Amino acid sequence: MNEPLLALSPLDGRYAAICEPLRPLLSEYALLKYRLIVEIKWLIHLAQQQNIPEIAEISAEDNVYLQQLIDEFNVNEAQKIKTIEARTKHDVKAVEYYLKEKLMARPSLAPLCEWVHFACTSEDINNLAYALMLKATQETLITPTLTVLIEQLTLRAHEYADIAMLSRTHGQAASPTTLGKEFANFVARLQRQFKTWSQMRITGKINGAVGNYNAHAIAYPNVHWPDLCASFVAALGLEFQAFTTQIEPHDNLAEVLQQLIRINTILIAFSRDLWGYISLGYFSQQLIAGEVGSSTMPHKINPIDFENAEGNLGLSNAIASFLAEKLPISRWQRDLTDSTTLRNLGCALGHSYLAYQAVQKGLSKLKLNPERLAEDLDQNWEVLGEAIQTVMRRYGIQDPYEKLKLLTRGKKLDAKSLHAFIDEQALPAEVKIELKKLTPHTYIGYAAVLAKQV
Repeated sequence: MNEPLLALSPLDGRYAAICEPLRPLLSEYALLKYRLIVEIKWLIHLAQQQNIPEIAEISAEDNVYLQQLIDEFNVNEAQKIKTIEARTKHDVKAVEYYLKEKLMARPSLAPLCEWVHFACTSEDINNLAYALMLKATQETLITPTLTVLIEQLTLRAHEYADIAMLSRTHGQAASPTTLGKEFANFVARLQRQFKTWSQMRITGKINGAVGNYNAHAIAYPNVHWPDLCASFVAALGLEFQAFTTQIEPHDNLAEVLQQLIRINTILIAFSRDLWGYISLGYFSQQLIAGEVGSSTMPHKINPIDFENAEGNLGLSNAIASFLAEKLPISRWQRDLTDSTTLRNLGCALGHSYLAYQAVQKGLSKLKLNPERLAEDLDQNWEVLGEAIQTVMRRYGIQDPYEKLKLLTRGKKLDAKSLHAFIDEQALPAEVKIELKKLTPHTYIGYAAVLAKQV
């Protein structure tokens, strides 16, 4: 059933169009295709081994045919595998039988049928298929999307570097910053986590029923199977996992998912902050004709993109966290709890991808209101109390903090009252002049400099 209105998951329903790029990489169809890729590549790899003489060499023409099976694989072909599975009640065995049918249809390849899935357990195929799916999603979707997002945030950090802004610690007025510096904080955090993310290698194994090459060694005792299998996994672009039970232990997958969680958590914080800045009026949002903000209040333009992002990032983290905690745990050499759990990998990555698109969309609709930022600063001269008491400390004035606390705590001050306080202090005349030049707009420390450096 392809009707989006009947989908159980919003990824395939409400957000189907946005999530379209994920389907060739993380769907059931994708899992079948990547299983087929692993089976074909393993067959070819075996045929290239001179110390396995019983398997016939595959000709250039037959290699083209095998590659076409991969390149031309589509939903109709995937459905043929599902039809076989309905009979076998085994998903990986269905792929094996499907490939054998394709080999039987070509006389030159028919003798290789029994070399399909040679010495493999289902998990040999499955773990490599999932690893390739994750690798492809990481390289072609998540990493490029995050790259663009970080670039956009960096541009904002530089653009807003000199825009003074009232800080809020504990929700209360605090020493000023710049809007660009606040963007730069998130950029620096994301860059650090993204560097780790982009350098992560995906692992895989192909070592038999319990990880000991039992069947391999009994069939070909003179072949060094650990090296042969390691070279195969490396040829797939994966890092070989040498020590396993029947299943790849999933520690690496947990690391990848936990790294994604760290990135998402930073973006949750960013989405909440932007939501707040919109609420304060620091940003307005571009009007889009035809859109409705409220079913009853016609004036509203809600920050829905950042709300959407926060919700989907949270969902992604919840799923990814469960996967990261559950998957590395298996009873003895194998249980099937990872099999059904792993099928939700696409949900974890899908909600992340959806959220990244929402953040980018939200950023594109923002319009800065510098007057509103200036208004907030002008109404909070008391934030200069930190600066004044710190200078008073320098010149040895007694109890400066207590004096400023008495003057400012819980009060709204203006320039006149602060200047009067400065005049009362035993400070050098030139220092008083400099302090009275200070405003909430100029008391920003290195904020602008730091924002431009990110």
